[in-house]
Amino acid sequence: MEARYLPDDIDGRALFDVATARRRSLDAGRSDTGGVASLGDIVAGPPVRAARDAERLQARPMFSQLTAGGVRWADGSGAGADAIIWCTGFRPALSHLAPLDLRGPRSRIPTDGTRALGEPRLHLLGYGDWTGPASATLIGVGRTAREAVREVTGMLT
Repeated sequence: MEARYLPDDIDGRALFDVATARRRSLDAGRSDTGGVASLGDIVAGPPVRAARDAERLQARPMFSQLTAGGVRWADGSGAGADAIIWCTGFRPALSHLAPLDLRGPRSRIPTDGTRALGEPRLHLLGYGDWTGPASATLIGVGRTAREAVREVTGMLT
């Protein structure tokens, strides 16, 4: 699986502009521009570019299982994880979490802020008001992301 990086000159402001243009196009009845999903997956800010260029980033497929101490892949390999922060981007996906049996009303995973009530190591970001006010927006997700980082950091210390 190859990682898809956005062009190096694309930042949060550019993503907001592309998302806004898509919304305006759809609202005006014009064709879907594809929005930010058509650009790639990973914002290549300076730290990401440095790690990418030094070949320190390695793409792996989605893990298939959460374990007591981390995650496991379909091939049986695993990795330790003290916390998992699941960021949806623009394509919310939860089917891989089905074995955890976390879904509640309206197929949502009950949360306290971004932390899943049934699995306290799991944080969900970007699902809109379900996980924080306006958290499905580029600007609104910042607040809930900062809160999640504080909570995870507190848990790890």
